[in-house]
Amino acid sequence: MENMVTVYLFGKKYEVPDSLTIMEAMEYSGYKLVRGCGCRNGFCGACATIYRISGDRELKACLACSTRVENNMYVATLPFFPLVKERYDIEQVKPTEQIMMQLYPEIYACVGCNACTKACTQGLSVMQYIAYAQRGEYEKCAELSFDCVMCGVCSSRCPAGISHPQVAMLARRLNGKYVAPECEHLNERVREVQEGAFESLIEDLMGKPLEEIQALYNNREIEK
Repeated sequence: MENMVTVYLFGKKYEVPDSLTIMEAMEYSGYKLVRGCGCRNGFCGACATIYRISGDRELKACLACSTRVENNMYVATLPFFPLVKERYDIEQVKPTEQIMMQLYPEIYACVGCNACTKACTQGLSVMQYIAYAQRGEYEKCAELSFDCVMCGVCSSRCPAGISHPQVAMLARRLNGKYVAPECEHLNERVREVQEGAFESLIEDLMGKPLEEIQALYNNREIEK
């Protein structure tokens, strides 16, 4: 028999195996997930979740697909958070500090509470990359926010109402368009992809275990 734990999903009590993730526990308990589930592997940010362990005052955040259940865990999912998303034409904006003042002026109301960083499901230094955005240091902001999955949990905890993921997205676009050096071989690589030159390599990757794929990604050679 598996070890069972007590979890509370949306206020209702269930007994589930302790080996399950929160998402698996929801399905085990009879929930049919039609929203708030995507890649199921910690990359898409669709299953943002908040929870609290009974007796603990700290409210925690995570992704339901990659977090195991704990005994006396009270769970509520956050499959969508209404981020402020400003419209702009990347061909018209420029990588100046003024563009952030124009599109996302709320970042200058940051009180430095660091609640965004504490809530981040990816463990990113969110407050720091917002500081880079404030100063127009878009290359640093882009690098620090690169692993953001746009789940919105950071913004849900922000007293200043900052839409951190959208600020980071703008910074990455500005960096890619204007700041980062152009990849000389990019057009050639795109042509090779379109012609199917990498199909066998992709098939080989799909057959590898996740840990090996992660190791290959983390140790890849990055063009300077």
